[in-house]
Amino acid sequence: MSDAPTQIAANEKHACPACGAQAEWNPGKQKLICPFCGTESPYEIHKESGTVQEIDLVTALREMPEELRGWNTDRRSVQCQSCKAVMVFDPAKVGQNCEFCGSPALVDYAELKSPIRPQSLLPFTFTQDQIRDGIRHWYASKWFAPNALRKKALVDQIKGLYIPYWTFDAQVHCPWDAEAGYYYYETESYTDNQGKSQTRQVRRVRWEPASGVVDHFFDDEPVPATKGIKEALLRGVEPFPTKDLVPYDTAFLSGFVVEHYQVVLVDAAKKSRDQMNDHLVTMCGGQVPGDTQRNLEIHPDFSGLTFKHILVPVWLVTYLYATKVYQVVANGSTGVIAGQYPKSFWKIAFVVTIALIVLTLIVLANS
Repeated sequence: MSDAPTQIAANEKHACPACGAQAEWNPGKQKLICPFCGTESPYEIHKESGTVQEIDLVTALREMPEELRGWNTDRRSVQCQSCKAVMVFDPAKVGQNCEFCGSPALVDYAELKSPIRPQSLLPFTFTQDQIRDGIRHWYASKWFAPNALRKKALVDQIKGLYIPYWTFDAQVHCPWDAEAGYYYYETESYTDNQGKSQTRQVRRVRWEPASGVVDHFFDDEPVPATKGIKEALLRGVEPFPTKDLVPYDTAFLSGFVVEHYQVVLVDAAKKSRDQMNDHLVTMCGGQVPGDTQRNLEIHPDFSGLTFKHILVPVWLVTYLYATKVYQVVANGSTGVIAGQYPKSFWKIAFVVTIALIVLTLIVLANS
């Protein structure tokens, strides 16, 4: 299946009943609130209503049903010529800069095929103010960062984004075989530097064949589908609590930029299989008896393969320091923060100098 990679920010209208402005989702109050007059919207969101749909993976890879495609709303897609992110906006509210890297180089983008619509999402629960304070503390904890970083990396540039993930379920029956090693010791004779005969204990390994089976259910194995945020940063703020997913409702998206997947389903499915295999190697390796092991081979049989396309909330700060772009990401559901920051040459040199002085003093004391 050839789905067009994209990124988006298109929402249905949720007008304020008092002034008619666009109401926005407020994570602190868990309601739609008008950002201009403060009026609470009467729109009712029932998080517990409906079901979060799991889709059969094999069927979807053959052909995704049309009813699961598209956004059912007017939109204009633009692509960043710097980071290649594709954002889909309300036509009247297209931003002037890329939400991910800040570049002003945006051009119109024509989708090749209607995208797969998210089935569910995680609402924002941490507010911008809470995350802003958390990022300030995060900066303060980075001793190697330049002192000027707190002024350069402005937390008032923080943005709330919904980014796409694929999650995969699978039941796995996985036979394995390996060689299990058992330590034993033998006494060995040798001649020391003075020409005297000595003995010592030498460790040996006795290898025996071993085998077993792991049966495991993978529930919501996550694969990020964004290119706007580095995967290492996302792995640093995972997990996203998928047990708290709610059925897709545009009210939760109001006021936030939404990115559509840059990793298509077939590639995400392959990556999820690789991730599951890595987990299985660890699980099977844990069953091998003895003191050590070698030549572990796994033979997984996957069944009941399903997937979900979901949106997860993140707060993002992108800043430029000494001509290099850095990102700090916060999980909008758990508040966990991960990020990049520049290192001060002088602070690193100071630590290295102190370490060399201490090492020299130790050597002199023992000489």
